[in-house]
Amino acid sequence: MSRGRAFVLGATGQIGRAAVRALAEDGWDVTAASRGGGRDGAWGDGVRPLALDREEEGALASSLGDGCDVLVDMVAFGPDHAAQLTGLADRVGSAVVVSSGAVYEDAWGRSFDTQGEPDGFPEYPVPVPETQPTVAPGDATYGRRKVALEQELLAAGDTLPVTLLRAGAVHGAHCRTPRELYFVKRLLDGRRRRVLAYDGESRFHPVHVCNLAELIRLAALRPASRVLNAGDPQAPTVAEIGAAVDGVLGVETESVLVAGAPPQGLVGDTPWTGAHPVVYDMTAAERDLGYRPVTGYQESLPATVEWLAAQLEGRDWRQAFPKMVRNYGEALFDYAAEDAWLERYDRAGWAFRTG
Repeated sequence: MSRGRAFVLGATGQIGRAAVRALAEDGWDVTAASRGGGRDGAWGDGVRPLALDREEEGALASSLGDGCDVLVDMVAFGPDHAAQLTGLADRVGSAVVVSSGAVYEDAWGRSFDTQGEPDGFPEYPVPVPETQPTVAPGDATYGRRKVALEQELLAAGDTLPVTLLRAGAVHGAHCRTPRELYFVKRLLDGRRRRVLAYDGESRFHPVHVCNLAELIRLAALRPASRVLNAGDPQAPTVAEIGAAVDGVLGVETESVLVAGAPPQGLVGDTPWTGAHPVVYDMTAAERDLGYRPVTGYQESLPATVEWLAAQLEGRDWRQAFPKMVRNYGEALFDYAAEDAWLERYDRAGWAFRTG
């Protein structure tokens, strides 16, 4: 017996692929909407792909027809999208919307928006609960747009129950900005030494797409207006992530651990690096949804590494992951700068601290 009709926006993105599969396997009749209208090979035959551009006037309303029991939105980014969803409240039973941990600010008003400033990296409590203050809503940054989205949707809770999932550092196959690329490419390029700032102890709580999909599946079964963190059962350090990638590829790597910030430019910086840990409290999701992770970081890593290696085979990383270049810049793999710094490090006679 069907659980009802589920309509998924952003279905062929990284999170959407896993969410569609989880919902379909749980017995929902799923419409998988994306701009291209594509289909993932892991979906069952019962999933209905649909080409849809939500920015086209009236397109979403027309595609919904008589409506759905749950609308799952991976690609909502501001108050306009919130208004689009609340305007359909009479045809949508409930919604599950992916937000971001980027909404939080610390006691000094610092957030991901300020991390590039001197002493600008936020110092959150460990772990961060959903009650932690957020940045002000607005249009200027990703985090502010997400807050505006959240506030608009929560204000409409009487007519449209919405679960907002504040995701950590999303990982898994089909990612457009895969952080694991930082270590995987270096190893595939034959590099066996790496520099890690902050003694390799930085933590940025990851969440695997399958765990996000599980949260979406559970929230669809328990409609309510709420915000919940979305994270894996572990929040490994940068050094632990590097060692785990080493293990998957079967190599040994020497880590040069630097106390404090990157010693020169981006040398020692990684996509997880920060002056303070970012770890999300998962207690509310466990309590409200009965959430139990379906995988952990290390368990899921081999499939991610295999996918990354396949994407890189015969291709320049900038062609394989153009959004990674836009987000992090080409200096992400500035081996010349790393080698120059390491040469000075060696000449200085400093003892290596390996991890």
